[in-house]
Amino acid sequence: MDEVQIVVAHQERVALRVGDMFLKIDADRTRTDVEVEPMAMAPVPTPEILWRKPPVLALAALPGTALGRLGEPSTASSAAWAAAGAAARRLHNAPLPPWLGWSFNEFASHLDGECEWLVANDIVPTDVVTRNRRVAEAALRPWKPVFTHGDLQFAHVFVDGDAVTGVVDWSDACQGDALFDLAVLTLGHEEHLGDVVAGYGTDVDVDVIRAWWSLRSLLAVRWLVEHGFDPSHEVAMLRSRQ
Repeated sequence: MDEVQIVVAHQERVALRVGDMFLKIDADRTRTDVEVEPMAMAPVPTPEILWRKPPVLALAALPGTALGRLGEPSTASSAAWAAAGAAARRLHNAPLPPWLGWSFNEFASHLDGECEWLVANDIVPTDVVTRNRRVAEAALRPWKPVFTHGDLQFAHVFVDGDAVTGVVDWSDACQGDALFDLAVLTLGHEEHLGDVVAGYGTDVDVDVIRAWWSLRSLLAVRWLVEHGFDPSHEVAMLRSRQ
């Protein structure tokens, strides 16, 4: 062990890397409970649980590297991104977990409040909020619930060469919209959407994925601000969408 690396730290959770082990410390024990259970249920590789002593969960590091990093070009191959899409499809075909996610009506309610907050606090220009709010409408429709990861960021998918070696951070796993997972996976690396869809292996509505991009970004900015993170990357993505 050469050092302790802080992976993420905010008011709700801290994640540390110590050698080949990750330590996750969560203020809410129920989130750790939820994280452990879907890892056992998911038909995709997940980290080995080394030990657990609430509020700490110790996980073995996965081989390989993350599919991408926010704000940096992805060094992963198109085949690796396609493999991530295939892993998402296997998860979505699995039996439903017991945890319910937000309905489209709940998303719509939260979206209204977040858009009002962004404009009232002069965080994002009104025209940018309006444009993205209009695009986000396409995501607000009934969907068939599937087993979703709930936060399938590219940084949570590890690959070695062209193969997926594991998926981390399962505390948001729930019944949800398959296209939400695909949108979160490609948000920030939209150039790999075609690879992910090809690996997913079935027809998907790309316009709905793009709608989730806008919706996810609109919902994320306030959380970032209130937890001490710089929202400039999310704001830039909102500005870039026409």
